[in-house]
Amino acid sequence: MRTHRFRTTTLAATALVAALSLTACAGNEGTKSAGPAPAAASTPAATGTDATPGPAASETAESSASPAAPASSGENTAPHSATTKAPQATKATPAASAARTACTTANTRVTVTQVSRPINHLLLTLKNTGSGLCDAYYAPHLGFDGAQSVFPILEDSKPQAVVTLAPGEETYAGIGLTGEPGRSKLYKSKNLRVFFAKRNGSTYDKPATLKLPAETYWDGNGFVTYWQSDRATALTF
Repeated sequence: MRTHRFRTTTLAATALVAALSLTACAGNEGTKSAGPAPAAASTPAATGTDATPGPAASETAESSASPAAPASSGENTAPHSATTKAPQATKATPAASAARTACTTANTRVTVTQVSRPINHLLLTLKNTGSGLCDAYYAPHLGFDGAQSVFPILEDSKPQAVVTLAPGEETYAGIGLTGEPGRSKLYKSKNLRVFFAKRNGSTYDKPATLKLPAETYWDGNGFVTYWQSDRATALTF
């Protein structure tokens, strides 16, 4: 009986040792199958040429900013002509002002013509024969033959601005010889005196004397217009 128990105990102990040995071997074999993890340094992506770092950011900024450096010093930023002062326009003003005067018998030629429309009208044409500008102020002051009174001036014909004539240019004034027919006494004249106005409204002493068209009659209800810039306007009154 003792011998049987001892053997049984020995066999149990042997079986336990064998079981532990198998368990230990199984654990070791499982660990080996996983294998060591590959090192990051051996990964091709980490050692490829695409990952090679480029030049430092500060070096790039310096190289790109270098060409613009001369501009900050003010050299070659604009052509020299940009700093040249333009001639002042006022330099020519004195010459123009000196050549400008009022229109008178000395720098103009005035003529008188008969027109078909409107009836009982004459047209005065004043031409600048001088070498500079002249201003035709107000209206011409008219005197038929030896009449002492000034022919009436039509104020409604006053233009917005004084007519200025360059050399060779003309201005016009219409003459209405009579008022309503049959209301006033008619006068027949052969000559017409034309007095030019000054800037202040007074007239020059020396008039232009013109020969009137044949059979020119006028009365006290007639008128003369202000100087106009065109013929049509002068004859609309």
